Amino acid sequence: MNKKEIINVFKETGALLDGHFILTSGRHSPSYFQCARVLQHPRYLTSFASMIAGRFEKSKIDLVISPAIGGVVLGTEVGRLLNVKTIFAERKDGEMCIRRGFNIDKSQNILVVEDVITTGGSVKEVMDQVLKHGGNITGVGVLVDRSNGIVNLHQNQFSIIALEAISYAPDEVPDSLTSILVQKPGSRDIV
Repeated sequence: MNKKEIINVFKETGALLDGHFILTSGRHSPSYFQCARVLQHPRYLTSFASMIAGRFEKSKIDLVISPAIGGVVLGTEVGRLLNVKTIFAERKDGEMCIRRGFNIDKSQNILVVEDVITTGGSVKEVMDQVLKHGGNITGVGVLVDRSNGIVNLHQNQFSIIALEAISYAPDEVPDSLTSILVQKPGSRDIV
C-alpha cells in the first residue's frame, strides 16, 4: 500500500479523527490516529503487521515487546508472524515496567513495536526497560510516525507511514483549536 491508500484505510475505518485532541505526549493536535479502529479489522491488522514483520524477518528476533495499550494488538500479530514470543510493558504508578510474569533473558534480540509515535516517549521508556533487563534492541517497528521521521529511536527503525502531523505545546495552542471541545482518546492520563 502506498501512503494515500493507507490514509484512505484510516479514514474508511474511522481511525483518522479530526477535532481537538490531547495526545499521549501532552501535545495538542487537530488530528488523531486511533489505530485500534483500523487494527480491529483482521485484514488490515495482518497487512500492517506483515509489513513490519517483513522488514525484520532477516533480523534474528527472539521476542517482540510493545507499550500497553496501543501497541499490544499490533505487536502480538507481528510476533505471531515472526513466530516469536510477545510481551508488553505497562505503567504502574506512572512508570513503564515489565510485569505479569513476563521476562527478558539477557542478550535476547528484541523488536519494539508501537502503533503511533509523536515524540516516541513511550517507546523510549520500553527500550529503557529492555536494556535494564539485559535485552538487545534489534529494531523498532511503528505503524504511524506522526513526527514524519524526525523522532529517531533506533538505527534500525521502520515506520509504515510517516506524516507531518501538526501538534502544539499546551501553551502554544491556537485560538482556532481552543474553541473546539478537547478530547483525550489516548491510553495514558495526562496530568
